[in-house]
Formats: sequence, C-alpha cells, structure tokens
Amino acid sequence: MAASDSDAGGEPGADGVESGADGTNSGGTADGTDRGNAVALRDVRKTYHLGEPVHALDDVSLSIPRGSYTAVMGPSGSGKSTLLNLIGCLDTPTEGEVWVNDREVSALSQRARTRVRGQEVGFVFQTFNLMLKLTAAENVALPLVFEGVGKAERADRAAELLEQVGLGDRADHRPNELSGGQRQRVAVARALANDPAILLADEPTGNLDQETGEQIMGLFQRLHDEGNTVLMVTHERPIAEHAGRVVHVLDGTIERIEEIASPRRVESERR
Repeated sequence: MAASDSDAGGEPGADGVESGADGTNSGGTADGTDRGNAVALRDVRKTYHLGEPVHALDDVSLSIPRGSYTAVMGPSGSGKSTLLNLIGCLDTPTEGEVWVNDREVSALSQRARTRVRGQEVGFVFQTFNLMLKLTAAENVALPLVFEGVGKAERADRAAELLEQVGLGDRADHRPNELSGGQRQRVAVARALANDPAILLADEPTGNLDQETGEQIMGLFQRLHDEGNTVLMVTHERPIAEHAGRVVHVLDGTIERIEEIASPRRVESERR
C-alpha cells in the first residue's frame, strides 16, 4: 500500500494552511479556534500519579480535519485509549487544550462535557455495548432520549439509520438475535443518531471474523465518502490502511504521521 511519512514541511490542512509534522495547522484564527477541524489537541499532557508520575500523553498536538479519515496505531500502553478518551470528552487533560467542533472542552464541567459528548461525538466500541433488552431500533434511538427528542422523531431517525447501515429489516430484533456484524452495524447507527461532528471507533473489527470485519470497513468507507469525519483506533495494519493517514503513537507521544497515498477500498459492501 503506497504511503509516505509527513515531513517537516507538513501536509495541507483542511483550510489550505500547511500543517506541521504533528498534524497541527501552522496558521490559525484570530479568536484562537481551530476552524476547519472537527477536533484539535494543543500541547496536551495527561499525567497519572501512580507512585511516580506517568505521562500517558506527553505534549501532544494533533488536528483532525472535518471530513477526514484517520487511524491511530501504537503498541499497548502507548496512549491510544487516552487520546480517544480525551477527544470523546470522557476525560480531561492535565495540561493543554482539546477542541471539539470549534469548542474548547478541556475546562468544561463534567455536565457540560457530557452534553458535548452526546451532541458532537459518536462512539463505536469493540464490544458493541448494546442494551440487550432493547431492540435494534431502541438501541439506535437511545442517544436521542437523553437529548429530549420526541418518541415519533426518535423512531423515524432510528428507522432511517438502520436502513442506512443495511438493517432496515432488523429493527425489531434484539442483540442476541443478530450476528456480530449486525450488532456492530447497530452500534454504528447508534453512534450516528445525533449527527456527530466526529465518529470515534475503538478497534471496531476486533471482535469480528475477517470477512465480517471487511464488511464493517466497507460501511465506514461509505460513511466517510458521505462526508463523515472518522477517527479509528486499531492495532491491525491492514485495517489502518483504509484511512487517509495513520497517526503512530509511542510512549505517549506522536512518533510520526503517515500519509496513505492509496487507501484500501472495499470493492462491494455486502449487507
């Protein structure tokens, strides 16, 4: 798979401004926001005090342009999960700033971060995290319940999303009546319920066989083609090569950012 590492000159940012090797725009706006980016981290450090300080992330800066498809790779303990948790407003940095959809979320209260997470971030987990007693449609609609969306509108949105992921005829099925691939499709539909600024996928094919995993990657490919911003954590190189660039994380720092000149494509998405 053709690829190249970002050099000191950087790659063009979403707004045409060159970005440095860490993926940050060298330009900026007068109000300090990161317009053109779905997510931006500025000089972020996350330190845990476990007897002695442990820097899970150490002076990390990274921009995720709107409409981009980015994979994050690194060995266990490299900081991948910490990075995902900060972007997803599940945690806060010890130092630095995290921006989500033009809003600096680092200093927000827990309640405010929960609201940002519900409105701006869609999560897809390796283990699906579906409510076993709810139908596929009810699982998809769950984020809308917390946003106070009416029952009829929730039902319409869930039906639309299940159709979009190829499960329009499985709306009334519970998770134990679905295959692993179908459950992951329900999880993707749920992540899209609030039309988030970014879709975060944590090892989305980790619990799937190779053929089913390829189908899920076809679904992410289609969602990206339709304009969605995707950030995916994976330890599998072939999976990472579906993205347009790969952020390599090591010992809490960004080791390098690799541009994928010709991302892998799924020829036909089987549903």
